[in-house]
Amino acid sequence: MRKSPFKPSLKGCEAPDKKIQYMKTSQSRRRFIQSTGTALGAMTLPDLVGRSRTTASQKKFNILYLCSDQQHWQAQGSVDPFFDTPHQDALSEESTVFENAFCTTPQCSPSRSSMLTGFYPHTTKMMNNSGAAGGGDLELPTLGNHLQAAGYRTALFGKWHLGNDPVGNSGWDEETKKGPDPKTTERGLNFLDRHASDDKPFALFLMYLDPHDIYHYKPGQSEVHTQDVVLSESWEKQDFDSVPKIQREFMEINQGEFIVDADEEIWKGYRDFYRQKVKLYDDHVGRVIGKLKELGLWESTIIVNTSDHGDMDTFHRLVFKGPFMYEHMMRIPMSIRVPGVLGPRKPTYNWVNVDTVPTLLELAGEKAPKCHGQSAASFLTGEGKTPERDYVIGQYYGKQTWINPIRSIRTKDWKYNLYTDWGEELYHLQEDPEEIENLATHPKHSKAKELLRGQLDEWIKEHDDPFYSMSTTPLDPDEARTILKGYDPTKGS
Repeated sequence: MRKSPFKPSLKGCEAPDKKIQYMKTSQSRRRFIQSTGTALGAMTLPDLVGRSRTTASQKKFNILYLCSDQQHWQAQGSVDPFFDTPHQDALSEESTVFENAFCTTPQCSPSRSSMLTGFYPHTTKMMNNSGAAGGGDLELPTLGNHLQAAGYRTALFGKWHLGNDPVGNSGWDEETKKGPDPKTTERGLNFLDRHASDDKPFALFLMYLDPHDIYHYKPGQSEVHTQDVVLSESWEKQDFDSVPKIQREFMEINQGEFIVDADEEIWKGYRDFYRQKVKLYDDHVGRVIGKLKELGLWESTIIVNTSDHGDMDTFHRLVFKGPFMYEHMMRIPMSIRVPGVLGPRKPTYNWVNVDTVPTLLELAGEKAPKCHGQSAASFLTGEGKTPERDYVIGQYYGKQTWINPIRSIRTKDWKYNLYTDWGEELYHLQEDPEEIENLATHPKHSKAKELLRGQLDEWIKEHDDPFYSMSTTPLDPDEARTILKGYDPTKGS
């Protein structure tokens, strides 16, 4: 194996044992908590749910976890004034804002499984959306399980999307795993009213549907206003002949068919409707934060604001989510407010949503579990530096049978995407931030591509990622590289 120019970045967490043994979903919450069996190979229960570092007399910080659905990193007024998000903007002013934050995968169920367990989808086994799409149930302990064991009163209201109740009843003392969003907010406000004065700390997870309801957009609807909408450079210059074939197929065959041949005003209408949906989510954020302050909980509550994945938002002449690894799909909002720590702070650290579990548990005074993520707690409290992560890995499995899996590696300067049908993309992010020019076949950049591909191969092998076995003809990395030497993106993939 060649020496990599980048260092692996699982500092502080250990990868799970290769043989994963899931607990039966019929176990009760009590049996889960009390069990001395293992959930992940040789791991013991203390490894999974940690032991409290605080005494019974010390009340821990409450935790409020706010999560939108399908909100890309740029969809906040503090980043792009096109969006109207006063409540999120105000929260960011008092928070640590991870400007380089990423999901593990651009799809709801797999990404949510990562944020709630600390593992990549190939380990959570949530490779597709659950339910009608054919995905199974999450069977790993969640952040809710860990927090319950740490003495928290836990609740999750809103979108679950991880199948039926998994092991330990998924870790929630109270739950309503469905919308709509106004009901999610009302349930959250009611929970705060009932438990504001409890001696026991709470962890409240509010999982919203907006702006995912962009799917309700109908071209030409009267409430859409496009006067101030500007389309991106990538919308103007997107060349589907230079990228893997599935991007063009997505627009022509699947979700984008209604807009692909539309005029410019229809595309602008989509952007405006998306902006409206982001604003609806922001309104909910404002109501919940207002209740925290009203009840005197502001200075005793850690607040997380994030999303599960992004939306293409007309960039690259694409809409919704899909088989892409572009920044607008993979990059997400991520801010954490810790009481007593002044904001705004904007570290350059590459956050991945698998970091959520170890970070929040350490902030709660618990031992970080073994997982793919790493804790940023010491930085958030002002007691240390951010951990190191030189690159970010992205995974995509697909929800339509015609879509092949994708793997991505992103560094500060570069992004390399590999498809099982042997399509490739290579973008120089510093010179081409909108990812317009695919450099995968440019001889000038062959060395950079080879270095990134080598690091991606190493990560796949070290983490027992089944990517190469998922191709139509299973190949090892060396065989795959041989095939790719003859790949011509202009002929499709």
